[in-house]
Amino acid sequence: MATDPHRLFEDWFALAREAEPNDANAMALATADAAGRPSVRMVLLKGHDQRGFVFYTNQDSRKGGELEANPNAALLFHWKSLRRQVRVEGAVEPVAADEADAYFATRSRDSQLGAWASDQSRPLDRRETFESRYEEMRTRFEGQDVPRPPRWSGYRVVPERIEFWTDRAHRLHERRLFTRRDGGWIEGLLFP
Repeated sequence: MATDPHRLFEDWFALAREAEPNDANAMALATADAAGRPSVRMVLLKGHDQRGFVFYTNQDSRKGGELEANPNAALLFHWKSLRRQVRVEGAVEPVAADEADAYFATRSRDSQLGAWASDQSRPLDRRETFESRYEEMRTRFEGQDVPRPPRWSGYRVVPERIEFWTDRAHRLHERRLFTRRDGGWIEGLLFP
């Protein structure tokens, strides 16, 4: 059973991109604050390789603050149409500035401006406040490229555990668990 979990993920992800009607790259991101209180939300996978799974956000957001206090996270991909899930657990590290810059440059201009206008996760008195700030950013950056905001970046979940779950009849599911050991991967099975 000695399969590379990253290669297996790529195979499953390719199938999900064909089968899922919306956002095959959507994943639940679970974090916890310094006191261990959990929080979960959906984010989008924006990169994956042997180093880990990458997503982007405002570092001053709730998730950014939780990751600063407790740099560990769990991810869950649920591809309902395939009846498959992938669970990832591991430490979190920031991506390099040039990697964040390169990704930010691929975002739509409206998304770039929104990143400047938003104090993500902070209280908002009314929608018009945000829309006004967005218009201010449109004016500020008119006729020029929109640079990445200083507190907007990416995080990489460096997996220690990756579980591949396949639905089976009568809840007799298949669960393959890969655990990082000594720079490599150990594979085993879990009871459903």
